[in-house]
Amino acid sequence: MLLTIDVGNTHTVLGLFDGEEIVEHWRISTDARRTADELAVLLQGLMGMHPLLGEELGDGIDGIAICATVPSVLHELREVTRRYYGDVPAVLVEPGVKTGVPIQFDNPKEVGADRIINAVAANELYGGPAIVVDFGTATTFDAVSARGEYVGGVIAPGIEISVEALGVKAAQLRKIEVARPRTVIGKNTVAAMQSGIVYGFAGQVDGVVNRMARELADDPDDVTVIATGGLAPMVLGEATVIDEHEPWLTLIGLRLVYERNVSRM
Repeated sequence: MLLTIDVGNTHTVLGLFDGEEIVEHWRISTDARRTADELAVLLQGLMGMHPLLGEELGDGIDGIAICATVPSVLHELREVTRRYYGDVPAVLVEPGVKTGVPIQFDNPKEVGADRIINAVAANELYGGPAIVVDFGTATTFDAVSARGEYVGGVIAPGIEISVEALGVKAAQLRKIEVARPRTVIGKNTVAAMQSGIVYGFAGQVDGVVNRMARELADDPDDVTVIATGGLAPMVLGEATVIDEHEPWLTLIGLRLVYERNVSRM
């Protein structure tokens, strides 16, 4: 089985693949203070519950693919693969790793590994031109050309960041649960904030994607728009431009990158 690990700024998502099928997944908080040994114990606890894996760490795992936006966590995961999965092929997404997606960016090293991985999966699953909207700590919009190139994107504050900022910076407001309100016009402070978050972000997605699509293709209707990320379901029913929802897009991209690199190792 292939273990895929996507380390984001707030959450880390792990997926277990049996061939092309994702058979198990977990979401944990990202903690830059965790050591390699702590991460190994955490992995053992999660995977020890799966019936297809053995009780010992590494039993049943024949490949690992990792991408991380937090350098300190990537460093510790590198140590995990060395100490606890020494005989297992591991692909860590970093400069020099073959993705199959040309990067048309002023400085390719500035692009987050997860954004490139999303482009890999989007191009493989849906073809280009495409736009990936990833609802994470930041809301990112990434453009893939008709030739399968990563051509750039947009970064905006994420939903949770915006909720926290309202609670911290506005004296009479507080942090709220992110949920879809019953009406757009809020009848109380919480409902009004929820409406602003849900419908405000839906409007942002529609506006940004429509502008990107006009730059990306002669016919904007040819552009496939894919939503992913943990908070995507909050906006899916309200944003009008989303064509596909693939919650495991990054994990699928990691599987594809692993397959493209493992034969070279």
